[in-house]
Amino acid sequence: MQIFVMRHGQAGMVAASDALRPLTDKGIKEAQEMGHWLSKQAPCFDCVLVSPYLRAQQTAEAVLSKLVNVGKKETLSIITPEDNPKAVHDYLDAICSIEQYQHILLVSHMPLVSYLIAELTSDNAMPIFQTASVAQIDYDTEQMKGELLALISPSDIK
Repeated sequence: MQIFVMRHGQAGMVAASDALRPLTDKGIKEAQEMGHWLSKQAPCFDCVLVSPYLRAQQTAEAVLSKLVNVGKKETLSIITPEDNPKAVHDYLDAICSIEQYQHILLVSHMPLVSYLIAELTSDNAMPIFQTASVAQIDYDTEQMKGELLALISPSDIK
């Protein structure tokens, strides 16, 4: 199974709360570029999991506009910036034991995305994500661990 973990695009700094920070024009463009890249990596995404924060929702919408085949999109309250990566790992293992997903996209935030990569991979790598970057993990559902295959940012695909 392939798990793609994405950080939201560049967001503005001024908003009523952190959860309401919108994407900038650059952030929307970054997300669209990564959506185009993702469309070449997987023929379909069985499930897209998105943080409830505005910038993650906007990132997911920009990405989804470039994808042809998406099974379901779900807002997941446990993938906000300060959430627990172990809880997210447990959630992913639970849904994978029920569903036969082959490709999952998760759109979230720093620092969770870095901690989540460490949690999901055997070598415990904890990369720093630029805005709209995507980590691709080849995940073994039997071992409940995976291997980080790539970390791609919008500047890598230009």
